[in-house]
Amino acid sequence: MDLLLPGIGLLFWTLLAFAAVFFILRKYAWKIIIDSLNEREKGIAESLDTAKKVKAEMAALKSENEALLAKAREERALMLKEAKETRDKIVNDAKEQAKTDASKILADANAAIHTQKMAALTEIKNQIGNMVIEVSEKVIRKQLDNKAEQEKYIQQMAGELNQFGN
Repeated sequence: MDLLLPGIGLLFWTLLAFAAVFFILRKYAWKIIIDSLNEREKGIAESLDTAKKVKAEMAALKSENEALLAKAREERALMLKEAKETRDKIVNDAKEQAKTDASKILADANAAIHTQKMAALTEIKNQIGNMVIEVSEKVIRKQLDNKAEQEKYIQQMAGELNQFGN
């Protein structure tokens, strides 16, 4: 059983070596080790705080980005609506302009037809006037003895002129 139990001398020297190392470490290294552990703990705490702040900032940026995206979508929808309204207005204006132009062309054509009709009527009246003068000349030249025959001849000439005028 001596093999399992250490000897008293070994135990004494081991405790004495442990105590010497413990006192040396406590006097010279303990403060440095504790300070570096405290600094490390402080650094880890600061890193965790920074990570929380960054996470909060990222959440804020994400919500900002979502708000900007929503605003951009609204602006796009508004721009599309305005473009459609502008297109419809341009199309309607073009239709109205075409109707106005067509009405003006039609009115101009009617005016031209009326002018030509009046010119033709004036020409016919002038020709009728010339024919009346010719008939009158013929009547005067014929110098019929009978007044009834003169009237009959004048009536015949007037009938011919009426047939020509219609």
